[in-house]
Amino acid sequence: MKKYLIQFKPFLIFIGTFFSAYIILTLVYKLYLNSFDANDIDGISTIVGYNVDQLMQAFNCDIMTRKSTTHPCIEVWYNKTYIVRIVEGCNAVSVIILFISFVIAFSGKFKTTLFFILFGVLLIYVLNVARIALLAVLLYHFPQNEHILHGVLFPLIIYGFVFILWVIWINKFSKYAK
Repeated sequence: MKKYLIQFKPFLIFIGTFFSAYIILTLVYKLYLNSFDANDIDGISTIVGYNVDQLMQAFNCDIMTRKSTTHPCIEVWYNKTYIVRIVEGCNAVSVIILFISFVIAFSGKFKTTLFFILFGVLLIYVLNVARIALLAVLLYHFPQNEHILHGVLFPLIIYGFVFILWVIWINKFSKYAK
């Protein structure tokens, strides 16, 4: 048994570090969410809605975002038509937690790891805002394709991007790159 523990030590360290980071970050996020009333939308999702509005206005879109009066969400209205709602799950925090946990599990030098995490989180956030804005436009023009757009294509884009960041991290910056 000791032979196998020694043989699989790098894998076991990775798994232990990944799940530890993931659980800790998820618990911190859950505590953050619990600080909001059940009928209120969290601050991060509110900022995401504001940034979606700003992005679309930068492209002269007829956009309006507002807090829903009946549900804990941000309503996105495009061309005076209610298109999508931004809820807590749309703010990409769960994806960011997954990204950070993986990078920590394959950590490199502290400064490099920290900068890559900050850079990656910023890129994921920006991609997510662009994803929501583009989703609103596409759903306005192609409402019949909601399942494909929202359920398949856009998750594929954000998770595919995170996967690319992971590959870059492992091959260029982690301690395993050598």
